[in-house]
Amino acid sequence: MSDAPEKQLSQEGQPQFKRELRFLDSTAIVVGSMIGSGIFIVSADIARTVGSPGYLLVVWLLAGALTITAALSYGELAGMMPHAGGQYVYLREAYNPLVGFLYGWTLFLVIQSGTIAAVAVAFAKFTSVLLPGLGESQTAFSLGDFHVNVAQCVAIISIAILTAINLRGIHGGRIVQNLFTIAKVLALFGLILLGILFGRNHAAIAANVAAFWNASWTKVSAEGLLSRETLTGTGLLAALGVAMVGSLFSSDAWNNITFTAGEVVNPKRNIPLSLAAGTTIVTIIYLLANIAYLSLLPINGSPAGMDAATRGIQFAASDRVGTAAASVLLGSTAATVMALLIMISTFGCNNGLILSGARVSYAMANDGLFFTQCGTLNRKQVPGTALVIQAVWASLLCVSGTYGDLLDYVIFAVLVFYILTVAGIIILRRKRPDIDRPYRAFGYPLIPSLYILFAGAIALDLLVMKPRYTWPGVAIVLLGIPVYYTWTFIKRRNSLR
Repeated sequence: MSDAPEKQLSQEGQPQFKRELRFLDSTAIVVGSMIGSGIFIVSADIARTVGSPGYLLVVWLLAGALTITAALSYGELAGMMPHAGGQYVYLREAYNPLVGFLYGWTLFLVIQSGTIAAVAVAFAKFTSVLLPGLGESQTAFSLGDFHVNVAQCVAIISIAILTAINLRGIHGGRIVQNLFTIAKVLALFGLILLGILFGRNHAAIAANVAAFWNASWTKVSAEGLLSRETLTGTGLLAALGVAMVGSLFSSDAWNNITFTAGEVVNPKRNIPLSLAAGTTIVTIIYLLANIAYLSLLPINGSPAGMDAATRGIQFAASDRVGTAAASVLLGSTAATVMALLIMISTFGCNNGLILSGARVSYAMANDGLFFTQCGTLNRKQVPGTALVIQAVWASLLCVSGTYGDLLDYVIFAVLVFYILTVAGIIILRRKRPDIDRPYRAFGYPLIPSLYILFAGAIALDLLVMKPRYTWPGVAIVLLGIPVYYTWTFIKRRNSLR
């Protein structure tokens, strides 16, 4: 296939997706969608859960290894079925339309829209660091007990701007994605190099080396009392599984490039390559960022500490480990520099999420499992209605303030859908052996099987250790079953008219 972008029209003259995303663009979507605000924050919670520099790095390394393994496996599915909707299509074909719908339902309801809302609010929070008048303490308007603050309005405006850009075609979304991804990757590498090579805090390094494998779980009670539980054996394994929630969430959204397969030039080649390259790049960045944190701050600290060094990674103010580490390097300007970096990071991240998420709604609508209008493209050859509905729902989640809880609830479900998708490779090898596979899963069947085993162990660990979060997620997914049958009933009834 030629690398030239192609403009497609169906036989009825209706606009079809325009293939304009090349390898660099596809990789930028993978990298840009993965790197949001998580890498600057979640290391604090991981540090409290495992309590040692060595295991902090192990948690990030395991998350990266699982992500890369899954991405290498998804490459086979992407090459087989280079269609808009990506993972939704893979699940539909490997299992049945119900399983595909449950994924698409959960993606629209919580996973994608909730992440868009969370990233938009993070963008707004760090905007208020530079412009305090746009903060959460400022009320925009009230209606009885219902209040909307200015930061929520900023979050909604950012979603609206990015949606408007993407409504005007894949070209604009591609340009925004490339610019913001390149900017944040360069800025991150700059801070990492400064931290590791020039800003090393010898006292912090000595403390971290001394406690490198001394695992402990640090807990703070509602009254502010601190307790540390030494971790060994099964207790350590359980803590590692719980700690991986943050690192896995920060490494998520790499699969979004599969949603845009209908717009990728030579998708059978470029999607597998971009999945492998993008996840590897982000894993390296995340590991280096945490090494930089450990070069600047001790892992252990106290919530009563008076500065970044005494609070440590565990108790960085508001869990903002990136800002705390930067303060060692940059002093009083750290907050401003990190606010700018995170604004760039979250804005670019949300562009990738908004661009790709609507393609799943488009695919579902074409299967008769979502609003019919979402299955059409506008004059700019993008799913305009799906983009607008996604933006409206994400904006409502911003105002509701529930997106954080919802995302906590579905991390278990997200992991289960990844497991099902990787298992789908094995199923499709038997179910459809003759289909063209331009790329075959690396290390098949060993590597995909290892992914299923380890990811399954983490999912089981979360089910036992964090039932408050996992069972509501299961309920959200299962709620899609009656919705599916209602939708198919209406579809059949309409077809008989």
